[in-house]
Amino acid sequence: MKLSVIILAAGQGTRMKSALPKVMHKLAGMPMLEHVYKRSLELGAEDIHIVFGHGGEHLHDYCSDFNVEWVLQDEQLGTAHAVMQASPHIDNDHTVLILYGDVPLIKSTTLETLVDKVTSDTITLLTVELPDPAGYGRIIREGGEVTAIVEHKDATDAQRDITEVNTGILALQAGYLNSCLSRIDNNNVQGEYYLTDVIELAVKDGKKVITTNPDNSYEVEGVNDRSQLARLERIKQQELAEAIMADGVTVVDPSRIDIRGELEIGNDSTIDINCIFEGKTKIGNNVSIGAGCIITDSKIADGCVIKPYSVIEQAVIDGGVEVGPFARLRPGTHLKENSKVGNFVEAKNTLLGEGSKASHLTYLGDTEIGSKVNIGAGTITCNYDGANKHKTVIKDGAFIGSDTQLVAPVTVGANATIGAGSTITRDTEDGELTLSRSAQKTIRGWERPKKKTR
Repeated sequence: MKLSVIILAAGQGTRMKSALPKVMHKLAGMPMLEHVYKRSLELGAEDIHIVFGHGGEHLHDYCSDFNVEWVLQDEQLGTAHAVMQASPHIDNDHTVLILYGDVPLIKSTTLETLVDKVTSDTITLLTVELPDPAGYGRIIREGGEVTAIVEHKDATDAQRDITEVNTGILALQAGYLNSCLSRIDNNNVQGEYYLTDVIELAVKDGKKVITTNPDNSYEVEGVNDRSQLARLERIKQQELAEAIMADGVTVVDPSRIDIRGELEIGNDSTIDINCIFEGKTKIGNNVSIGAGCIITDSKIADGCVIKPYSVIEQAVIDGGVEVGPFARLRPGTHLKENSKVGNFVEAKNTLLGEGSKASHLTYLGDTEIGSKVNIGAGTITCNYDGANKHKTVIKDGAFIGSDTQLVAPVTVGANATIGAGSTITRDTEDGELTLSRSAQKTIRGWERPKKKTR
């Protein structure tokens, strides 16, 4: 079977009250449209057609790496009209699956079941039972067989009592789809071309309409406003939390975790509340992630402890490292085995060597630090001269006293000691003490300035 997918994404989404196209609003860190696109790829679709309208330039900008055919729908004249824009470009012998860019939680297994039942004599339709079907097209059956779909606005009172509804997702052969589209009119309350009319035409043509159902109704829920998006966000996050817990991870409270990308995490690791994972992040075994951490596009090896409220972005952390609390690791930071970055330490484009420590109140920028180095509280590497960045090198075994400023470019020698309160502007020798302080003195009789009184 050769599969083509049409994704309808032309709606304006006026209830979102946004300049951004509705399908570009994010769920789990990814636009709703991208979720649907990825499901299409998982099905092995040979070609994917996205029908767009409002805000099309935003879709193209963000989705420039999508391998799709973009099809413009200038006027929004109904779902069948939208499909008409794409269907002529599909080979007649293909099976066509019609999806929606604002239905982001549909599962590929659900769609596989739907697509596999398509034959030359059948079309398949995804339906669902809802306790409150208001607004949905009702499935009309006679003798158990589907005979039509009636839109809510066109339904009689008796038909509105039906709880089996149309999800809009269907699959059929492309040649037959085009035949149906050529016969659909807009003689209805909305004056639109309804894709649901395909079902009635199929019945008249002697085709059998086969229905399948999703495991969960939320799979087919569309998003029309921000409240609905927030509801589906929590459902998705619960799914993601369940998946990593099934793989041996402790999630302290699955209702308070956000995975906005791809998270790979090993056995016996623990995630405390209110943590956010973005981009592609890989975490090893026996890692503890404290409350309120934000981790983006990073790698954390086995046995690390990330204490609460640390922010880690595009960093690499080797085994047995301790970070935080309240630490910030910026892009290009690499912490080697058994090193430590403590509270209110910021590092950017910095290598911290094996067993080295920067425990308090420190900024390390564009810095290469050897093994077993101690960085005292309040140390700053002054890497920016107002125009260019410069590198600081601190060799193995060095001890940097508290409140030191290292003005780059500068190198601190192996096993060297820098006295507290120093400003170092030149390279220091191996194994020697270097400091820059004025002599301590007392000025007797000096008084602090006082506020002037009127």
